[in-house]
Amino acid sequence: MASNMTILKMIKDKRDGLAHSAEEIRWLVQNVGSLPDYQLASWLMAVVCRGMTLDETTTLTEAMAKSGEIMDLSDVPGAKVDKHSTGGVGDKVTLVLAPLAAAAGLTVAKLSGRGLGHTGGTIDKIEAIPGAHCELSIERFKQQLRDIGAAVASQTGELAPADGVLYALRDVTGTVESIPLIAASVLSKKIAAGADVILLDVKTGAGAFMRDDASARELATTMMEVGKRLGKHVTCVVSEMGQPLGSAVGHANEVAEAIATLKGEGPKDLTDLSVSLGALLLVGGGLAKDQAEGEAKMRAVIADGTALEKLRCLIQAQDGDPSVIEHPEKMPQPKLRVPVEATTAGYVQNLDALSVGLAGKEIGAGRLVKGAPIDLAVGVMLHKKVGDKVEKGETLAHLLVNDESKVPHASEALLKAYTIGPEPTQAAPLIKAVYAVETAAAK
Repeated sequence: MASNMTILKMIKDKRDGLAHSAEEIRWLVQNVGSLPDYQLASWLMAVVCRGMTLDETTTLTEAMAKSGEIMDLSDVPGAKVDKHSTGGVGDKVTLVLAPLAAAAGLTVAKLSGRGLGHTGGTIDKIEAIPGAHCELSIERFKQQLRDIGAAVASQTGELAPADGVLYALRDVTGTVESIPLIAASVLSKKIAAGADVILLDVKTGAGAFMRDDASARELATTMMEVGKRLGKHVTCVVSEMGQPLGSAVGHANEVAEAIATLKGEGPKDLTDLSVSLGALLLVGGGLAKDQAEGEAKMRAVIADGTALEKLRCLIQAQDGDPSVIEHPEKMPQPKLRVPVEATTAGYVQNLDALSVGLAGKEIGAGRLVKGAPIDLAVGVMLHKKVGDKVEKGETLAHLLVNDESKVPHASEALLKAYTIGPEPTQAAPLIKAVYAVETAAAK
């Protein structure tokens, strides 16, 4: 039985701004299943208000990672890499990056999640492919890595279970917004998943969890330092999420856009970000000497078709229909495609990613609560983004809908996402900062 005196002391100490010992943190993680929710929630709120030192955050991360199984990928050849995004709107990078990196010689051991709220999830997107699923046993996951060099699986309950307990409480007690808690949550799952090289894409802007650059940079540097202390090669990128990434927001339409990108026909921002992140993985995995060489290798496997073929293998390995590559219309399709037209002429000065995401959620593309059903056919297709010239009456975007009754409100929300002014403007840089250790840990 967990000691209520110990947790009470930890609550009071953290309330007063004191640091916990490593033994106290390990004790708390070991006992999260038996401590009262109200005491855990109180401790979490104290951490939100008072923060944690880097030592505390490192200990918490390691303890949470070791609270369950640590996946052993030592018998899988090659540098094992994993990439995680903190979430955004239109962020289908994993669907591009996993086959791209595998085609370039890396072993992509990717654990992904479902979407919640206005942000999309990779698992949901993959399930828009007929037959495809991500519920892979550990043995099947590892065998797929050996066979084709890539697997995208949903996380299991055996990985970092203490994080599952704490996150469920954070989600309903207003204690999500804490850099130490976010860092420990993300990294504990990645460490438990066994990858050698971890790439963390921290989004910043209107459609991101970290709304301002300073917070995003602090989270990125914290995660990199914690990862380094725990012997992992962690690279962190701060990237732009002021406007959606690419043109497609939804599920089936995002998969179609990822396919187009691997054919060399995708939006420039999605292509450039995927290539840049892939190059960082190649450098981290020891397969490129620098970013320039890595990017050249990424673009080469798009140009020669090997990345697209790797996507075909990935879909087939996970029981999906690979013919969607030639026939994306086999994925769920909306009944209606409703244009949203500009009410004035000028230039797109801002496209609020959060508003676009909420418009998508309004028509069924997002969840209000975890586990709720979503409509894989619906979404938004953007035709104008920041910097584009617009004429009055020109189509800014299309709503892809199945329920006509939701069109008026979603159309209004989507129109409000656009700020159109008389002067041209430039979109913010895609990558705002990169934090990386100097040498690869993976061999």
